[in-house]
Order: sequence, then structure tokens, then C-alpha cells
Amino acid sequence: MDPPELLSLLARSFADTEADRPLPARLCEACVDAFRADGGALTVLADAEDQVAVSTPGAFEQLEPLEEVLGEGPVHQALAENRLVVMRIGAMVGEYPVFSHLAGLVAAGATLYAVPMQVGSRVVGVLSLYGVLGREHRRAEDLQFAADVVGADLLRNAGLLNWTEKAPFHQATGMVAIQLGIRPEDASALIRAHAFVRSTSLLAVAEEVLQRRGMHFRDE
Repeated sequence: MDPPELLSLLARSFADTEADRPLPARLCEACVDAFRADGGALTVLADAEDQVAVSTPGAFEQLEPLEEVLGEGPVHQALAENRLVVMRIGAMVGEYPVFSHLAGLVAAGATLYAVPMQVGSRVVGVLSLYGVLGREHRRAEDLQFAADVVGADLLRNAGLLNWTEKAPFHQATGMVAIQLGIRPEDASALIRAHAFVRSTSLLAVAEEVLQRRGMHFRDE
């Protein structure tokens, strides 16, 4: 598919989304529709530490939070290496063994495409698509073109992105680092470990830290 044709397809898919939905969600839904995927997600960067992710509803929406809690997975690899990462869910991947194992319990047999959104020399996030894509739309260059279009649109509308949900996590990280006398990255890893063990979100653990004024967790 040539770029004008793909751009037209994305525009039609975007026009069919609900106008009152947040822009990242609408862009994500448009890509899922255009590529005939079964689900998708957008991970948008503010900087190296801050990310906001939106997912389409369904079986695959658990995967994006799972990557965030674990700190590993195709999205992280696509960001680090600035390249398309294709993962067959259910297969063990040496670069991220825990995520690949747990993802297999959620959506075994599907394929995950993680595509860095490039705007010039800058990577602004990752477009993830899940499921069996239509053969006529699964070319790497098509995926990359769509990801770059979405990334440019998000960059132009950066003021519409909501970063407030990340504030408790950063506050909790700082509090734990000071309380335990450890580096912020180690405090972040500790919070992630608690979230993973409890099968909950980073935000939930961060809010508990803030409410209790430190890293004092109940025994489960």
C-alpha cells in the first residue's frame, strides 16, 4: 500500500472513532481498524522515565500494564533499539522471559507488533498492534509509516495528553528513595516488584506508599 492510500485509510478510520474520546485512544483505535488487528495500544513518552499508555478494550489490554509493571517487553525493546519488534505471544523470548511467559497465559497464539513512533530523529513512543493482521497490511514499512503519522499527530497535540496520573508514582519513588537511602531507580524497581507480586498497578502501590508515608506494606 502506498503512503497516500494508507494515510487515507487511517483518516477514514479516525473519522469513524467517537469524537469525544481522548486523542491517543482515537488514534489507537484508528490504527487497529486500519490494520484489521484484534487490539492495540499507544505508549507515549514525555521523557526517558515518563510514559502514558492507552489500550483498546479486550483480551490484549492487560499486556500494556504488564509491560509497565515488569519494566520489560517488546515496547521497551522497540524504544531502546528504535526498531520494529515482532513477538509471537506464547513463545519464550530471552530478552524478556517473564513478560513472554505471562503474556502467553493471556493471549497465546497472537502476534504482537511494537513499532517505534519516529518524528525526525526523535522517538516519541510505540504503537503496538495485537492479533492476526491482514496480509495486505502487515508490511513493516506500512506499520512504520502509520506509527510515524500517529507520532507526529501526538507531538503536535502534546497539550492534550494527561500526565497527572504519573505524579503519584514519581512522588512515591522519591519518598521510598529518601526513606530507605537508595537510588531512585532502585526505589522504582522496588515499587514495581510490589505491584507485580500483588498483581496490581503501579498507581495502586504508589498511592498506598503515599497514604502510609513510606514503604510500609501489609502482609498479604
